[in-house]
Amino acid sequence: MMNLHALKLWSWSVGLTTLLIGAAGCTTAPQSTAAAAEDIYSTLPFEMDAVQLPSFPDRTSSILEYGAVADGTSLNTEAINKAIQEMSAQGGGTVIIPDGLWLTGPIVLQSNVCLHLSDNALVLFSDDHSLYPIVETSFEGLDTRRCQAPISAKGAENIAITGLGVMDGNGDTWRPVKKNKLTEAQWKKLTASGGVVEKDIWYPSEGSLKGANACKDFNVPEGISTPEEWNGIRDWLRPVLLSFVGCKKVLLEGVTFKNSPSWCLHPLSCEDITIDGVIVSNPWYSQNGDALDLESCNRALIQNCSFDAGDDGICIKSGKDADGRRRGEPCQNVIIRNNVVLHGHGGFVVGSEMSGGVKNIYVDNCSFLGTDVGLRFKSTRGRGGVVENIHISRINMINIPNEALIFNLFYGGKGPGEEDQAGIKVTEVPAVTEETPAFRNIYIKDVTAKNVGRAVLFNGLPEMQIQNILMENLTITDAKDGVILNRADGATLKNVKVSTVKGGDNLKMQEVTNVTIDGKVYEKVEEAISLKF
Repeated sequence: MMNLHALKLWSWSVGLTTLLIGAAGCTTAPQSTAAAAEDIYSTLPFEMDAVQLPSFPDRTSSILEYGAVADGTSLNTEAINKAIQEMSAQGGGTVIIPDGLWLTGPIVLQSNVCLHLSDNALVLFSDDHSLYPIVETSFEGLDTRRCQAPISAKGAENIAITGLGVMDGNGDTWRPVKKNKLTEAQWKKLTASGGVVEKDIWYPSEGSLKGANACKDFNVPEGISTPEEWNGIRDWLRPVLLSFVGCKKVLLEGVTFKNSPSWCLHPLSCEDITIDGVIVSNPWYSQNGDALDLESCNRALIQNCSFDAGDDGICIKSGKDADGRRRGEPCQNVIIRNNVVLHGHGGFVVGSEMSGGVKNIYVDNCSFLGTDVGLRFKSTRGRGGVVENIHISRINMINIPNEALIFNLFYGGKGPGEEDQAGIKVTEVPAVTEETPAFRNIYIKDVTAKNVGRAVLFNGLPEMQIQNILMENLTITDAKDGVILNRADGATLKNVKVSTVKGGDNLKMQEVTNVTIDGKVYEKVEEAISLKF
């Protein structure tokens, strides 16, 4: 397998980004990308309009013209943003960040501007958190406030970031770190650097710890209202590295994005977004260090990328609970192909924030190496939303400590029939409402996995079973456990081969209906059964 440097050079050589300083802006990059993707739309299993790419006038400028200094200590925020603003005001073109080490605060991309990073350009975002204003935004699917992202755009059209340079979010100055994710020597070095420790978690400051203690629902604080209170937990309000909200015709190509404060790439409510030949590199221990969270977007092409994450790798979302249902924007019409995911909690993930729905997703020819889970679908009661018409093919994965494939509608909790700590079984089944999530009509074929924890787990709701899932041509070897189907209707296993290290039965089913295994139909199974197939 290519290392990251080799992958970037290969991507460059096949024409992902051909822009040179002084050439005709970014126009060649979108043309080459469009040509590479032309063949995909005619063979998709659903109808989808082609993703539109941005194009830019033949006009260039360099941040050097605006007084930028590549010495690693001079703050270039004003120079970079002024170059972008003036280029946009002129009707658009390409702003070049030349080779060098460029220290900066937050960068705001504007319409009709391509920001191009030269081969040896390293953009380092400042560790001075006061440079990042606290803004209203959405994080983890909920409306809240966070610090402004190092790279952002809102309501912009026709924008791009291209080149072979690197953007470093300086996330180590923002993120809490759990002791069990470091060696003893690493932990001692980290705690000696400053910050505070509580319950074996290191926080970079008292404000960060205060923000953590204000959170009851994941990372969104509660009971914080005044500007003074928000400012007091600024260090906890760690932003995503790249936040594009409500943008159209977006291109990210060739660039390395690394060390994000929380999620790395977060397009939200965008249309026509292409991410091609990009590298995301986060430490494996990075808390909430997702590589890509594509949320409530329409028409996206994600291809030829390498994602190394501290949390989910490629993740599809559409808002959380009431906030997500109120927004009502599904994530739809997405092509994900020819990507590699290294580490992370999941290779390809849907949820758990999927309250606006997810549909028409095509995933093909991807490899997952050492991710906690391979293909991961997760939600829980309270979300609502429907995940449907997902097509996944040609997936290879190795060294997956948990499931190769999981559908879990009890994310963060246990399913009915499972005992709690008191040994009491859950028996009450709620009614189906707008808060009930659903997974249905999902087609998975041509998957090869080796050295996994459990091969497959379905964990549906009793009031909303996982429906109509096709698994065809799956070969899973060296699994610690086999296939478990709980609360599923219409599951089909065709040419599925699972070998476990313990041998014996490799399939367990409970509360399932209309399960078909190589042509044999199990119309209804209530009590748990175990068999070998």
